[in-house]
Amino acid sequence: MMQPQPAKADSTVPSAAPGTAPAPPGAAPAGCGQRKRKRRPGSRCGHGGRGGGRAVRCMMYGFGDDQNPYTESVDILEDLVIEFITEMTHKAMSIGRQGRVQVEDIVFLIRKDPRKFARVKDLLTMNEELKRARKAFDEANYGS
Repeated sequence: MMQPQPAKADSTVPSAAPGTAPAPPGAAPAGCGQRKRKRRPGSRCGHGGRGGGRAVRCMMYGFGDDQNPYTESVDILEDLVIEFITEMTHKAMSIGRQGRVQVEDIVFLIRKDPRKFARVKDLLTMNEELKRARKAFDEANYGS
């Protein structure tokens, strides 16, 4: 007579870390929105290069992926993002003032991609509106 085999963990469903309770449905992945982290030497953004994919993981979840996406998926997407940003930065540095990246250079590079161009224009417009709102708020509260 064969002994019943213990159930194997389903490899498609990521489990919680050992010693922790699983997150409730709909909760953001661990670390999303948390700002407490130490900066590595030489790092401006706090992660000194590859950041373990926390931001990518949160974006993937925000765009409808699983709460805990596969590490391989996060790594591939992070590699693509880093490659895209690196290429755009190099191109922008070569077309504008040498050694400097300016907003106009990025806009120039994406002008032929309607989706990216529209998104950048929206973000720049929103940025200007936020600047004006902050300035009005500061003037109202601090009388500058």
